[in-house]
Amino acid sequence: MTSPTASPSRQPTPHISARPGRWWLRKLLSATLFLAVGLILIATLGLAQRMGWISAGGATTAAATAGAADTTYTCPMHPQIRQPQPGRCPICGMELVPAAAAAGDLDELAVWITPAQRRLANIQTAPVERAPLEATIQSVGAIAIDESRMATISSYIKGRIERLFADYTGVDVARGDHLAIVYSPELYSAQVEYIEARRTAREMSQSTLQVVRETQQKLAESARQRLVELGMTEEQIAELEQSGTAKSRLTIFSPMGGTVIEKMAVEGKYVSAGEPIYRIADLSTVWLMLELYPEDASRIRFGQRVEAEIQSLPGEVFTGRVAFIDPTVDVSRRTVGVRVEFLNNDRRLRPGDYASATIYLPVGQQGDVYDSELAGRWISPMHPQIIRDEPGECPICGMDLVPTTRYGYSDTPVDQPASLYVPRSAVLMAGSSSVVYVETDPGRFEIRPVTLGPILGDKVIVLGGLKEGEAVATAGNFLIDSQMQLAGKPSLIDPARAIAAANRPRNTPMQFEHVHVEPVASTTGEQIEELYDSYFEIQQTLAADQRPSEDSALRLHTLAERLAASDDIPEQARPLLTEIAEQSKHLHHLDIDRARHEAFRPISHAIVELATQLRGSGAEQPFTHIFCPMVKGGAGDWLQPGGKLAPEDLRNPYWGEKMLTCGDLVDVFPPESHGSPEGNPAHGESTDAPPSSGGSDQ
Repeated sequence: MTSPTASPSRQPTPHISARPGRWWLRKLLSATLFLAVGLILIATLGLAQRMGWISAGGATTAAATAGAADTTYTCPMHPQIRQPQPGRCPICGMELVPAAAAAGDLDELAVWITPAQRRLANIQTAPVERAPLEATIQSVGAIAIDESRMATISSYIKGRIERLFADYTGVDVARGDHLAIVYSPELYSAQVEYIEARRTAREMSQSTLQVVRETQQKLAESARQRLVELGMTEEQIAELEQSGTAKSRLTIFSPMGGTVIEKMAVEGKYVSAGEPIYRIADLSTVWLMLELYPEDASRIRFGQRVEAEIQSLPGEVFTGRVAFIDPTVDVSRRTVGVRVEFLNNDRRLRPGDYASATIYLPVGQQGDVYDSELAGRWISPMHPQIIRDEPGECPICGMDLVPTTRYGYSDTPVDQPASLYVPRSAVLMAGSSSVVYVETDPGRFEIRPVTLGPILGDKVIVLGGLKEGEAVATAGNFLIDSQMQLAGKPSLIDPARAIAAANRPRNTPMQFEHVHVEPVASTTGEQIEELYDSYFEIQQTLAADQRPSEDSALRLHTLAERLAASDDIPEQARPLLTEIAEQSKHLHHLDIDRARHEAFRPISHAIVELATQLRGSGAEQPFTHIFCPMVKGGAGDWLQPGGKLAPEDLRNPYWGEKMLTCGDLVDVFPPESHGSPEGNPAHGESTDAPPSSGGSDQ
């Protein structure tokens, strides 16, 4: 039998040549179909573009790519971190965000907030206000016993305590009450000695030598004085003299009314002379012991009203007055002790209890203050709660009452000065920097460095940097500050450029919110008009490129000095007159350039402001306020007589003939107020001066 493998002729022959042809055909058809679809798609896109159905996006993509390449990324918390690509902050790990582009419509000191952003950030504003304010000093102290109303009851003699009448601490005693009985042989011997000496002196006849009688009388008096020294009262000695019987027991009486605050002996105890038995205190007045910082203690005075709330009596307010201010500072605590006295006739204030005290102080007070409870009255120098309508003696210490004016209290009401303030939330503080954000225009928030005064709870007094009526951000201001940081502008962290901008020379006219010209009668009014005439003479002299004469400068100086000391001049005008007197004193000694910019410029500022406040009662001519934006260093204000000046009437004292008529007519001040400045027609009106955008250094 033959194996199948041995017969190769019987195996079928495969058709290998036909399969490769079909495979290449399928590949060719697929490629052709893909190419055809691509050509159709390209043709369709070209047709759509030609028909305007779609537009070429190459330029947009290129611009977007270029914009992305120019984007700078920064950290919202650390704006100093800036990178060209997105990522995370290397300091805090926050995701970087695109920094705000430096748009051309934003100035370097402000950001613009859209209404939508304002709503999302909950940005709120409040006006800068001016009003009399009252500062409060908060402190915590403890009620203490009035040390001037305490007494220690001691034994005058050596002996044994037989009985204690006040046998527990806290018992009330009255003046003259029995407190203790002390047995003392020493006292008995002294009484016997006195009785015998007195009897012997009385029984001596006239035949006895005078010297002997006097000696015996002195012995009797000495024995009596010894009984006094041993603690016997006059009543007890009188009883001994009447009865003639010595006693070995001494009754100790209370020298004052009060409460036993300490019992230091028990019945049967032997005591030495001077050993204390009781300590008694009159709790009808108590002290509140406070510790204040030296700067706070320096603002209060004797007799100042203090309100306190006791820890054990919540909701009740007790009123006391400052009785003592420590003249030294505690070197370890850096505080000053202040003692406040409270009346405690109902004994509700307990020594040792804690109390929260509030002291009210008028802000900006100078000199006398007014307290309606102290006006025109008399006060005890030791106990300020003792206030009387007439002079007399203090019922507690016996000292003579003194007038309250001795401690700076006025008999008549004193006007409290108004202070400029903003809400506490409006001020951002970091170290020595304090800034606020002022909404100068709707949506425009400008950074403004400010100088702060005292912080009064939810209000902060502003000494410089703001004006009354300006709107400051009180909520959302940290978000505004973050926007400033992201934009690379001055902010709370780096306000240097904002501070520099605030210190730039003023190159805008002086502005006055209220112009009220008060006429001054009599000789003082005439001197005011002479002062203005002297100023105008110097102004015309400088405009003529000449130095002021010595007579003109001294006349201006003398008038200003005399008016500053006059009682007819209001208080707010005195600093202006003092400035005029100071600057005009050596005006004639300066060369013309220094005279114009170092002396005449501050004189003009004071004169312009003075013209908004004072004129002589007989004055008829108005004055015109003029400003030149081209003055070196800015602040080129001056005053000229007349109300309707033509451009050719201007006489520029800062430039003279170089720019004689350069200036803007700012305002017209009438000789007497009739509601508002006379017409204000000159405001904004300008002459042939160059535009005010010129640099102040030109």
